Amino acid sequence: MSKAFTKESDGDDDVDLDADGADEKPVGFKNYITPAGYRRMKDELARLWEVDRPKLVDTITWAASNGDRSENGDYIYGKRRLREIDRRIRFLSKRLDIAEVVDNAGKTHEHVFFGATVTVLDAAGKERTVSIVGTEEVDPERGRVSWISPIAKALLKAVVGDMVTLETPLAVEQLEVIEIRYDELP
Repeated sequence: MSKAFTKESDGDDDVDLDADGADEKPVGFKNYITPAGYRRMKDELARLWEVDRPKLVDTITWAASNGDRSENGDYIYGKRRLREIDRRIRFLSKRLDIAEVVDNAGKTHEHVFFGATVTVLDAAGKERTVSIVGTEEVDPERGRVSWISPIAKALLKAVVGDMVTLETPLAVEQLEVIEIRYDELP
C-alpha cells in the first residue's frame, strides 16, 4: 500500500495514559481522596474544560484559517496541546467518577487511618511527619504520601508508642509513632 493512503501518527494518538504516563490503576483499586484533593481535581477539570480548551480551540481555528497546515507551527502545536488537554480531561473525569472522598479532618482516632498526619521517630533520633493522602495527592516535599506507599502501609492502624517496620528496597527501618493527628489538609 502506498504511504499516501496511510495515517501518520505523532506517536500519542492511540495511547490512553494518565497524566503521569502510567497505566490505569488495577481493577478493584479504591481511589480514596481527601476533600481538598477532590476540590483541586474538580477545579483543574473546570479550568481545562471552561478556560484552557476553548482558548486553544480559538487559536487552532485561527491557525487553520492561515492556509497550509503542514508547516503551520501554531496549528501543529495547538493540535498536540489539545490532545494533551483532552487526555487530561478524560483522566480527571474517570478519577473523579470513582473517587471516594474520605474526610477524617478534626476526628480523634487513636489509630492511624487515611487522612492522618503522623510524626515518627527513626533509630537515628530524627523526626519526620507524613500525611496519608490519596494517590492523586502525593507531594513528598510537603510530606504527603500515598495510602498505598510503604510508609503508609507500615503506619496504618498503629497507635502512639507503636514501633512499626518500614520495608523499603534499600533497608528495613524501625519507626516509633510519636503523634497522630487529623488536620484539615489544604
